Amino acid sequence: MHNKFNKLALAAAVAAAAFASQAQAGGYQINEQSVSGQGYGHAGRSSNVEDATIVYGNPAGMSFLDRAQISAGGTYLNVNSELSNVQASRTLDAGVAQGGAPTGSQVPVGAVPGGNEGDMVPGTLIPYAFYAHPVNDKLAFGFGVYAPFGSKTDYEDDFQGRYFGNFTEVTVASAQPTVSYRFNDQWSVGAGITYNQVEGELRRQVPSEATYNPSADIDSRVDGDDEAWGYNLGVIYQPVPETTLGLTYRSKVDYELEGDFSATGPTGTVVRSSAANLDLTTPETVNFSLTQQMSDRLKLMFGASWVRWSQFEEIRVVDDQGGPITNEQQNYSNAWAFATGGEYQLTPTLALRAGVSLDFTPTNDDDRSVRIPSDDRRIFSLGAGWTPTDDVTIDVAYSYLSERGTFVEQDRNDLLNGAGGATYSADYKNEAHGFGAQLTYRF
Repeated sequence: MHNKFNKLALAAAVAAAAFASQAQAGGYQINEQSVSGQGYGHAGRSSNVEDATIVYGNPAGMSFLDRAQISAGGTYLNVNSELSNVQASRTLDAGVAQGGAPTGSQVPVGAVPGGNEGDMVPGTLIPYAFYAHPVNDKLAFGFGVYAPFGSKTDYEDDFQGRYFGNFTEVTVASAQPTVSYRFNDQWSVGAGITYNQVEGELRRQVPSEATYNPSADIDSRVDGDDEAWGYNLGVIYQPVPETTLGLTYRSKVDYELEGDFSATGPTGTVVRSSAANLDLTTPETVNFSLTQQMSDRLKLMFGASWVRWSQFEEIRVVDDQGGPITNEQQNYSNAWAFATGGEYQLTPTLALRAGVSLDFTPTNDDDRSVRIPSDDRRIFSLGAGWTPTDDVTIDVAYSYLSERGTFVEQDRNDLLNGAGGATYSADYKNEAHGFGAQLTYRF
């Protein structure tokens, strides 16, 4: 029994590391820091100076604002997931199955009992708030609080893939003081420091008997937190008043996560508890966008983002004494995202927006898991901005996200004290609806 839960602790620590990293991949990197920008698919994130949310989009843009203002809002995400072609089997060591010594080779001995309801992502509200204060025609200060990353999956209790993960949650909150300086009518630069806090919890089940009865499973979970610093840099160039180009760089962030692991039996008895530590570096991001004023009423935008995920090749987990626990290959690829959109000033007080985005995942087919079964995304957005007075603007937006159908194939051979394991495979189809609202007040 003691050996079994040593292996359980190691497996949980590895899964926690994988989750903490994958949750911040392109597939689950949060874009909801501006509802005004959501309306045109964030196509002009680094170049379109709409309101105080430019503190996040490009710190250089604050010096283009004519007066102090605050923008606050949020987007509610409703995610739907369908599972199909599910196969989940129990496995047993071939030697043990024949009444002999273990051989290290697993053979299927029946299905894992349970269900596959899907829709494992609960509805979530993602809030933010930004303040920008131009001091004069050249200098501006700002501050923002927002969520750059986050994810949650919560499967049913008897989920057939529960031995690979049945609950995953991570929350990242960032605070960003920012400064901007405008040299002349054409050039502006800006910089911000980010203070980031991350909290997460990961759960999976472990069978306690050969039948894999869900009611007899052992609940294993890891939770942890950390805080770290990063920075943002931005530049804006206006060769002519009708054309604005923006470039933003977001630094990598180094975390040293400390977590607690516990395994609890079906009667509530804690079978084992321990600690696990890991170093995690989230990659740098570069965003470029162009805003072109086509006429007094119409402007068009284009944007491209690049994330240097290729530096994320492995997950190295160590115990609290610094000794190595595991080294798991990830082999991520650099990821791109592209967006195009526009805004039309229908009346002096009402602006209409629309945009399309393509977001490519950095994950690969071999490493995809039930915790984050995501793939390439297509996002279609509509929005509007209503300015009843010079001091107030109300923005609303709707986005429809459709992911390319993807699949998960996983197997474990470290269950039942190493004598038995499990496999799980399924096709996933994910979609999401985002409903956003924002209020901007100018002083």
